[in-house]
Amino acid sequence: MQKEGEDGRKKLTQWTRYATVGLSILQGYGYAIFVQNIPGAVNSPGFFSFLLPTTLILTFGAVFVMWLGEQITERGIGNGMSLLIFFSIIEGFPRATFNTIEQVTTGVISWVVVVLLVVILIGVVAGVVAMTMAARKIPIQIPRKVMGRGRVREGQKSFIPLRINSSGVMPIIFAQSIIVVPGTVAAFATVGWLRTVSDWFQPNNWVYYTTYGLLILFFTYFYTAIIFNPVDLAENLKKQGGFIPGVKPGAKTAEYIDYVLSRITIAGAIYLALIALLPFFIIDIFNIQTIFLGGTSLLIVVGVALDTMQQMQQHLLLRHYEGFMKKGRVRFRGRQRFM
Repeated sequence: MQKEGEDGRKKLTQWTRYATVGLSILQGYGYAIFVQNIPGAVNSPGFFSFLLPTTLILTFGAVFVMWLGEQITERGIGNGMSLLIFFSIIEGFPRATFNTIEQVTTGVISWVVVVLLVVILIGVVAGVVAMTMAARKIPIQIPRKVMGRGRVREGQKSFIPLRINSSGVMPIIFAQSIIVVPGTVAAFATVGWLRTVSDWFQPNNWVYYTTYGLLILFFTYFYTAIIFNPVDLAENLKKQGGFIPGVKPGAKTAEYIDYVLSRITIAGAIYLALIALLPFFIIDIFNIQTIFLGGTSLLIVVGVALDTMQQMQQHLLLRHYEGFMKKGRVRFRGRQRFM
């Protein structure tokens, strides 16, 4: 649909809205049932007295947030939904800071631990920024071409940037969705060995950590294969007359790009696995209850912040360029009048 032009993109957006409403209804109803089953949580349980109003309120709230995100995207800077998620994470920072100070004053944790956590956080944020912006640049060359009527397009040298972490935060989200399934299913069972399986898939043992890391590795390759097609890239490059120096156009170019992408993806997958597992290791090592920025939250915050900064720089550059052109036209008109 995205390749069909503006009509296809509009249709895809409309389907996305319908899917959002459907998922909101399902999740709202499930959440309402969960709250109703808590003893003493609801004064008047029932479908019409509690389940239906709760589901409708949660659905309307989700639709409002979706509309608000679209308005920010159209009239603001950056992706609206990403910015909403960004600020929903950042708004918990003051509360986490006050909680940490309270734990220090009560003697739960020491100032040495706090300083070490701050140093680790700064180092991790710097590493996430570096890995988010890191890319493998494949050089390409477009030869000199005669366009007709004496017009000649000069040869150009450019590059294809292949990001080390092209899949973003999605592999961690997929892995989190899968890793909870065995423990959740086994928790409702009464058989002894199933209860043991449930204990294995709790975030406090190496079976959980190993499985979680392997799932992230798998979904990194899986998601990268979905969003990045070396064959299409090679075909588009061939149609433009471009080529990679030392590589034949067509199938050989696709194989080369796939080879490079596979090698850099393993570095991105290991990086995502370390970022996702680091909060668990910090909690175990320093014996603290929670940590403010988990792996997923940190990746979202850094990614959205970098993307918004780049778009702001583009807008500032565009405004500066437009202002420069306006000044140039005024000066040129003034010179014409003077002449």
